[in-house]
Amino acid sequence: MWTAPFSSRLERFREKLVQKNLDAFLVCTPENRYYLSGYGEEDLTHTESSGYLFITPRNNYLFTDFRYGESAREAAPHFELVLYSEGVAQVLPGVVEALGLRHVGIEGHYITHESYLHVENSVKSVSPNVEVSSVSGLVEEMRIIKEPWELEAIKKSLRVTEAALQHVWDKLEPGVNEKDMAWEIERFIREQGAEDVSFPPIVAAGPRGALPHAVPSERKIEGGDTVILDLGSRLNHYCSDMTRTWMGRDVPEKLRQIYRVVLEAQRAAMEQIRAGQDTVKMDGVARSVIEGAGYGEHFGHGLGHGVGLAVHEKPGLRKRNPVILEENMVVTVEPGIYLPGLGGVRLENMVRVTQDGCEVLNELDLMYA
Repeated sequence: MWTAPFSSRLERFREKLVQKNLDAFLVCTPENRYYLSGYGEEDLTHTESSGYLFITPRNNYLFTDFRYGESAREAAPHFELVLYSEGVAQVLPGVVEALGLRHVGIEGHYITHESYLHVENSVKSVSPNVEVSSVSGLVEEMRIIKEPWELEAIKKSLRVTEAALQHVWDKLEPGVNEKDMAWEIERFIREQGAEDVSFPPIVAAGPRGALPHAVPSERKIEGGDTVILDLGSRLNHYCSDMTRTWMGRDVPEKLRQIYRVVLEAQRAAMEQIRAGQDTVKMDGVARSVIEGAGYGEHFGHGLGHGVGLAVHEKPGLRKRNPVILEENMVVTVEPGIYLPGLGGVRLENMVRVTQDGCEVLNELDLMYA
Protein backbone atom coordinates (compact mmCIF):
# COMPACT_ATOMS: atom_id res chain seq x y z
CA MET A 1 0.00 0.00 0.00
CA TRP A 2 1.26 3.48 -0.92
CA THR A 3 2.34 5.49 2.10
CA ALA A 4 3.80 8.94 2.75
CA PRO A 5 7.50 7.93 2.90
CA PHE A 6 7.53 6.88 -0.75
CA SER A 7 5.90 10.10 -1.91
CA SER A 8 8.30 12.34 0.00
CA ARG A 9 11.29 10.30 -1.16
CA LEU A 10 10.24 10.76 -4.77
CA GLU A 11 10.14 14.52 -4.32
CA ARG A 12 13.62 14.53 -2.84
CA PHE A 13 14.83 12.27 -5.62
CA ARG A 14 13.47 14.64 -8.26
CA GLU A 15 15.54 17.41 -6.70
CA LYS A 16 18.59 15.24 -7.33
CA LEU A 17 17.61 14.85 -10.98
CA VAL A 18 17.60 18.62 -11.34
CA GLN A 19 21.01 18.87 -9.67
CA LYS A 20 22.43 16.26 -12.05
CA ASN A 21 20.78 17.86 -15.10
CA LEU A 22 18.84 14.67 -15.80
CA ASP A 23 15.43 14.61 -17.50
CA ALA A 24 14.70 11.08 -16.28
CA PHE A 25 16.23 8.16 -14.46
CA LEU A 26 15.91 4.39 -14.85
CA VAL A 27 16.07 2.68 -11.44
CA CYS A 28 17.26 -0.92 -11.77
CA THR A 29 18.40 -1.97 -8.27
CA PRO A 30 15.75 -3.89 -6.27
CA GLU A 31 16.43 -2.05 -3.01
CA ASN A 32 16.22 1.31 -4.78
CA ARG A 33 12.97 0.35 -6.50
CA TYR A 34 11.43 -0.47 -3.14
CA TYR A 35 12.81 2.64 -1.46
CA LEU A 36 11.16 4.96 -3.99
CA SER A 37 7.95 3.09 -4.77
CA GLY A 38 7.11 0.35 -2.27
CA TYR A 39 7.42 -2.27 -5.01
CA GLY A 40 9.53 -4.96 -3.39
CA GLU A 41 9.82 -7.88 -5.78
CA GLU A 42 13.33 -9.32 -6.02
CA ASP A 43 15.47 -10.03 -9.08
CA LEU A 44 16.33 -13.67 -9.55
CA THR A 45 19.61 -12.74 -11.26
CA HIS A 46 21.24 -9.65 -12.77
CA THR A 47 19.99 -10.81 -16.15
CA GLU A 48 16.37 -11.39 -15.07
CA SER A 49 14.78 -8.26 -13.63
CA SER A 50 11.43 -8.06 -11.89
CA GLY A 51 11.04 -4.48 -13.07
CA TYR A 52 12.32 -0.93 -13.39
CA LEU A 53 11.20 2.48 -12.20
CA PHE A 54 11.39 5.32 -14.70
CA ILE A 55 11.12 8.69 -13.01
CA THR A 56 10.87 12.12 -14.66
CA PRO A 57 10.11 15.53 -13.12
CA ARG A 58 6.38 14.86 -13.65
CA ASN A 59 5.90 11.15 -14.31
CA ASN A 60 6.32 7.87 -12.47
CA TYR A 61 6.50 4.68 -14.51
CA LEU A 62 6.94 1.09 -13.37
CA PHE A 63 8.05 -1.23 -16.18
CA THR A 64 7.69 -4.97 -15.59
CA ASP A 65 6.34 -8.14 -17.19
CA PHE A 66 3.11 -10.10 -16.83
CA ARG A 67 4.39 -12.17 -13.87
CA TYR A 68 4.65 -9.13 -11.63
CA GLY A 69 1.86 -6.93 -12.99
CA GLU A 70 -0.65 -7.40 -10.18
CA SER A 71 1.87 -7.09 -7.35
CA ALA A 72 3.32 -3.95 -8.96
CA ARG A 73 -0.13 -2.39 -9.35
CA GLU A 74 -0.96 -3.05 -5.70
CA ALA A 75 2.39 -1.99 -4.21
CA ALA A 76 2.93 1.18 -6.27
CA PRO A 77 -0.46 2.67 -7.24
CA HIS A 78 1.06 6.10 -7.91
CA PHE A 79 3.19 4.66 -10.71
CA GLU A 80 1.89 4.15 -14.22
CA LEU A 81 2.30 0.45 -14.94
CA VAL A 82 3.75 -0.51 -18.33
CA LEU A 83 4.08 -4.21 -19.14
CA TYR A 84 6.68 -5.60 -21.51
CA SER A 85 7.14 -9.08 -22.93
CA GLU A 86 10.71 -8.74 -24.20
CA GLY A 87 12.47 -6.58 -21.62
CA VAL A 88 12.67 -2.91 -20.73
CA ALA A 89 14.26 -1.98 -24.08
CA GLN A 90 10.92 -2.85 -25.68
CA VAL A 91 9.01 -0.04 -23.92
CA LEU A 92 11.55 2.56 -22.77
CA PRO A 93 12.31 4.12 -26.18
CA GLY A 94 8.66 4.93 -26.82
CA VAL A 95 8.28 6.67 -23.47
CA VAL A 96 11.49 8.65 -23.98
CA GLU A 97 10.32 9.76 -27.42
CA ALA A 98 6.78 10.63 -26.28
CA LEU A 99 8.03 12.80 -23.43
CA GLY A 100 10.72 14.49 -25.51
CA LEU A 101 13.48 13.62 -23.04
CA ARG A 102 17.07 14.66 -23.72
CA HIS A 103 19.21 13.26 -20.89
CA VAL A 104 18.44 9.89 -19.28
CA GLY A 105 20.38 8.39 -16.38
CA ILE A 106 20.63 4.64 -15.78
CA GLU A 107 21.93 2.66 -12.80
CA GLY A 108 24.72 1.18 -14.85
CA HIS A 109 26.50 -0.10 -11.73
CA TYR A 110 23.77 -2.71 -11.20
CA ILE A 111 22.85 -4.09 -14.62
CA THR A 112 25.29 -5.96 -16.85
CA HIS A 113 27.33 -4.07 -19.43
CA GLU A 114 25.51 -5.92 -22.20
CA SER A 115 22.11 -4.93 -20.78
CA TYR A 116 23.20 -1.32 -20.46
CA LEU A 117 24.32 -1.16 -24.08
CA HIS A 118 21.11 -2.82 -25.24
CA VAL A 119 18.99 -0.21 -23.43
CA GLU A 120 21.16 2.67 -24.64
CA ASN A 121 21.09 1.51 -28.26
CA SER A 122 17.34 0.95 -28.19
CA VAL A 123 16.73 4.51 -26.96
CA LYS A 124 19.10 6.05 -29.48
CA SER A 125 17.54 4.08 -32.34
CA VAL A 126 14.35 6.06 -31.76
CA SER A 127 15.77 9.32 -30.37
CA PRO A 128 19.36 9.72 -31.67
CA ASN A 129 19.98 12.99 -29.84
CA VAL A 130 19.17 11.63 -26.38
CA GLU A 131 22.14 11.42 -24.05
CA VAL A 132 22.20 8.23 -21.97
CA SER A 133 24.51 8.18 -18.94
CA SER A 134 25.46 5.67 -16.29
CA VAL A 135 24.86 7.39 -12.95
CA SER A 136 25.45 5.58 -9.66
CA GLY A 137 24.66 6.39 -6.06
CA LEU A 138 21.68 8.74 -6.43
CA VAL A 139 19.24 6.63 -4.45
CA GLU A 140 21.93 5.11 -2.25
CA GLU A 141 22.87 8.61 -1.06
CA MET A 142 19.30 9.01 0.18
CA ARG A 143 19.17 5.58 1.80
CA ILE A 144 22.29 6.23 3.88
CA ILE A 145 20.35 8.26 6.49
CA LYS A 146 17.66 6.12 8.11
CA GLU A 147 14.19 7.48 8.81
CA PRO A 148 12.65 6.73 12.26
CA TRP A 149 10.44 3.93 10.97
CA GLU A 150 13.41 2.40 9.15
CA LEU A 151 15.35 2.32 12.40
CA GLU A 152 12.50 0.46 14.04
CA ALA A 153 12.38 -2.00 11.14
CA ILE A 154 16.13 -2.63 11.45
CA LYS A 155 15.82 -3.22 15.20
CA LYS A 156 13.02 -5.75 14.65
CA SER A 157 15.15 -7.54 12.09
CA LEU A 158 18.04 -7.60 14.54
CA ARG A 159 15.83 -9.09 17.27
CA VAL A 160 15.12 -12.05 14.97
CA THR A 161 18.84 -12.45 14.29
CA GLU A 162 19.64 -12.36 17.99
CA ALA A 163 16.99 -14.96 18.75
CA ALA A 164 18.51 -17.21 16.09
CA LEU A 165 22.00 -16.71 17.46
CA GLN A 166 20.90 -17.56 21.00
CA HIS A 167 19.09 -20.60 19.65
CA VAL A 168 22.19 -22.09 18.01
CA TRP A 169 24.57 -20.84 20.71
CA ASP A 170 22.83 -23.13 23.18
CA LYS A 171 23.38 -26.08 20.81
CA LEU A 172 27.11 -25.58 20.23
CA GLU A 173 29.24 -28.38 21.59
CA PRO A 174 31.94 -30.77 20.38
CA GLY A 175 30.63 -33.10 17.69
CA VAL A 176 28.17 -30.68 16.09
CA ASN A 177 29.05 -29.81 12.49
CA GLU A 178 29.04 -26.43 10.76
CA LYS A 179 26.44 -27.24 8.11
CA ASP A 180 23.90 -28.40 10.68
CA MET A 181 24.29 -25.17 12.64
CA ALA A 182 24.03 -23.04 9.51
CA TRP A 183 20.80 -24.79 8.52
CA GLU A 184 19.48 -24.41 12.08
CA ILE A 185 20.10 -20.65 11.83
CA GLU A 186 18.32 -20.37 8.50
CA ARG A 187 15.39 -22.53 9.57
CA PHE A 188 14.91 -20.60 12.81
CA ILE A 189 15.03 -17.22 11.08
CA ARG A 190 12.38 -18.31 8.59
CA GLU A 191 10.18 -19.72 11.34
CA GLN A 192 10.34 -16.39 13.16
CA GLY A 193 8.59 -14.74 10.21
CA ALA A 194 11.52 -13.25 8.31
CA GLU A 195 11.39 -13.29 4.51
CA ASP A 196 14.89 -14.68 4.36
CA VAL A 197 18.36 -14.61 5.83
CA SER A 198 20.13 -11.41 4.78
CA PHE A 199 23.10 -13.52 3.62
CA PRO A 200 24.07 -17.20 3.87
CA PRO A 201 25.06 -17.83 7.52
CA ILE A 202 28.75 -18.26 8.29
CA VAL A 203 29.68 -20.97 10.78
CA ALA A 204 33.45 -21.42 10.87
CA ALA A 205 35.01 -23.75 13.45
CA GLY A 206 38.64 -24.26 14.40
CA PRO A 207 41.20 -23.47 11.68
CA ARG A 208 38.34 -22.63 9.29
CA GLY A 209 37.74 -19.54 11.44
CA ALA A 210 40.75 -18.05 9.68
CA LEU A 211 38.54 -17.74 6.58
CA PRO A 212 36.51 -14.51 7.08
CA HIS A 213 33.75 -15.69 4.71
CA ALA A 214 33.99 -19.43 5.26
CA VAL A 215 31.27 -21.56 3.69
CA PRO A 216 29.87 -24.02 6.28
CA SER A 217 31.30 -27.52 5.90
CA GLU A 218 30.92 -30.95 7.44
CA ARG A 219 33.66 -30.16 9.95
CA LYS A 220 32.67 -30.99 13.50
CA ILE A 221 33.34 -28.65 16.39
CA GLU A 222 36.16 -29.72 18.71
CA GLY A 223 36.82 -28.73 22.31
CA GLY A 224 39.75 -26.49 21.42
CA ASP A 225 37.91 -24.55 18.70
CA THR A 226 36.66 -21.06 18.37
CA VAL A 227 33.54 -20.88 16.19
CA ILE A 228 32.70 -17.72 14.27
CA LEU A 229 28.95 -17.31 13.78
CA ASP A 230 27.97 -14.51 11.39
CA LEU A 231 24.28 -14.25 10.56
CA GLY A 232 21.50 -11.89 9.63
CA SER A 233 17.78 -11.66 8.90
CA ARG A 234 15.69 -9.79 6.37
CA LEU A 235 12.37 -8.83 7.89
CA ASN A 236 9.90 -6.50 6.15
CA HIS A 237 12.64 -5.72 3.60
CA TYR A 238 15.19 -4.55 6.24
CA CYS A 239 18.39 -6.41 7.05
CA SER A 240 20.45 -7.10 10.12
CA ASP A 241 23.96 -8.48 10.60
CA MET A 242 25.65 -9.80 13.73
CA THR A 243 28.74 -11.85 14.58
CA ARG A 244 29.86 -13.57 17.76
CA THR A 245 32.69 -16.01 18.39
CA TRP A 246 32.06 -19.07 20.57
CA MET A 247 34.94 -20.66 22.47
CA GLY A 248 35.27 -24.28 23.55
CA ARG A 249 36.61 -25.23 26.96
CA ASP A 250 40.09 -26.08 25.70
CA VAL A 251 40.72 -23.10 23.42
CA PRO A 252 44.48 -22.26 23.29
CA GLU A 253 45.61 -19.14 25.09
CA LYS A 254 46.66 -17.61 21.74
CA LEU A 255 43.03 -17.56 20.60
CA ARG A 256 41.85 -16.26 23.97
CA GLN A 257 44.39 -13.46 23.61
CA ILE A 258 43.20 -12.43 20.17
CA TYR A 259 39.61 -12.50 21.43
CA ARG A 260 40.55 -9.91 24.04
CA VAL A 261 42.30 -7.78 21.40
CA VAL A 262 39.31 -7.88 19.04
CA LEU A 263 36.93 -6.96 21.85
CA GLU A 264 39.17 -4.04 22.84
CA ALA A 265 39.33 -2.86 19.22
CA GLN A 266 35.55 -3.00 18.86
CA ARG A 267 34.95 -1.08 22.09
CA ALA A 268 37.55 1.54 21.17
CA ALA A 269 35.88 2.18 17.82
CA MET A 270 32.37 2.36 19.29
CA GLU A 271 33.57 4.91 21.83
CA GLN A 272 34.76 7.17 18.99
CA ILE A 273 31.89 6.82 16.51
CA ARG A 274 29.74 9.95 16.32
CA ALA A 275 28.37 12.40 13.79
CA GLY A 276 31.15 14.45 12.19
CA GLN A 277 33.81 11.73 12.35
CA ASP A 278 35.04 10.20 9.13
CA THR A 279 34.87 6.52 8.38
CA VAL A 280 38.58 6.09 7.62
CA LYS A 281 39.47 7.48 11.04
CA MET A 282 37.01 5.08 12.72
CA ASP A 283 38.55 2.15 10.88
CA GLY A 284 41.95 3.39 12.05
CA VAL A 285 40.90 3.45 15.70
CA ALA A 286 40.19 -0.28 15.70
CA ARG A 287 43.09 -1.08 13.41
CA SER A 288 45.59 0.67 15.70
CA VAL A 289 44.54 -1.53 18.62
CA ILE A 290 45.02 -4.68 16.56
CA GLU A 291 48.30 -3.45 15.07
CA GLY A 292 49.53 -2.48 18.53
CA ALA A 293 49.00 -6.05 19.67
CA GLY A 294 51.05 -7.33 16.72
CA TYR A 295 48.20 -8.68 14.58
CA GLY A 296 47.81 -5.94 11.98
CA GLU A 297 48.49 -8.23 9.03
CA HIS A 298 45.72 -10.55 10.23
CA PHE A 299 42.96 -7.91 10.05
CA GLY A 300 42.48 -7.65 6.31
CA HIS A 301 38.94 -6.30 5.91
CA GLY A 302 37.29 -3.02 6.81
CA LEU A 303 35.85 -2.23 10.22
CA GLY A 304 32.25 -2.24 9.03
CA HIS A 305 29.55 -1.18 6.59
CA GLY A 306 26.11 0.33 6.41
CA VAL A 307 23.02 -1.86 6.81
CA GLY A 308 19.46 -1.18 5.69
CA LEU A 309 17.51 -2.48 2.72
CA ALA A 310 20.77 -4.22 1.74
CA VAL A 311 22.99 -5.99 4.23
CA HIS A 312 26.05 -4.24 2.73
CA GLU A 313 25.43 -0.62 1.78
CA LYS A 314 26.95 2.80 2.27
CA PRO A 315 28.88 3.95 4.20
CA GLY A 316 31.89 1.65 4.33
CA LEU A 317 34.19 1.92 7.36
CA ARG A 318 37.54 1.10 5.80
CA LYS A 319 41.02 2.40 5.03
CA ARG A 320 40.02 4.48 1.99
CA ASN A 321 37.22 6.64 0.61
CA PRO A 322 36.26 8.57 3.76
CA VAL A 323 32.63 9.43 4.42
CA ILE A 324 31.60 11.85 7.15
CA LEU A 325 29.28 10.09 9.56
CA GLU A 326 25.86 11.66 10.10
CA GLU A 327 23.16 11.11 12.66
CA ASN A 328 20.94 8.07 11.99
CA MET A 329 23.38 6.25 9.78
CA VAL A 330 23.41 2.57 10.79
CA VAL A 331 26.74 0.76 10.55
CA THR A 332 28.38 -2.42 11.75
CA VAL A 333 31.50 -2.49 13.90
CA GLU A 334 33.21 -5.81 13.24
CA PRO A 335 36.98 -6.08 13.76
CA GLY A 336 38.53 -9.50 13.42
CA ILE A 337 41.80 -11.38 13.64
CA TYR A 338 42.40 -14.50 11.53
CA LEU A 339 45.36 -16.82 12.14
CA PRO A 340 45.90 -19.42 9.38
CA GLY A 341 46.06 -22.96 10.72
CA LEU A 342 44.75 -21.96 14.15
CA GLY A 343 41.44 -20.08 13.92
CA GLY A 344 39.89 -16.67 14.11
CA VAL A 345 37.79 -14.22 16.09
CA ARG A 346 35.29 -11.64 14.81
CA LEU A 347 32.83 -9.62 16.89
CA GLU A 348 30.13 -7.53 15.24
CA ASN A 349 27.58 -5.07 16.59
CA MET A 350 25.21 -2.79 14.74
CA VAL A 351 25.14 0.84 15.87
CA ARG A 352 23.16 3.98 15.09
CA VAL A 353 25.28 7.11 14.75
CA THR A 354 24.17 9.93 17.06
CA GLN A 355 25.34 13.52 17.51
CA ASP A 356 27.46 12.69 20.56
CA GLY A 357 28.25 9.00 20.11
CA CYS A 358 26.49 5.88 18.94
CA GLU A 359 23.58 3.74 20.08
CA VAL A 360 24.37 0.05 20.13
CA LEU A 361 21.34 -1.65 18.60
CA ASN A 362 22.22 -5.13 19.86
CA GLU A 363 20.52 -6.38 23.00
CA LEU A 364 22.11 -9.85 23.09
CA ASP A 365 25.63 -9.86 24.51
CA LEU A 366 27.21 -13.34 24.27
CA MET A 367 30.65 -11.85 24.81
CA TYR A 368 33.50 -13.31 26.83
CA ALA A 369 34.45 -10.32 28.94
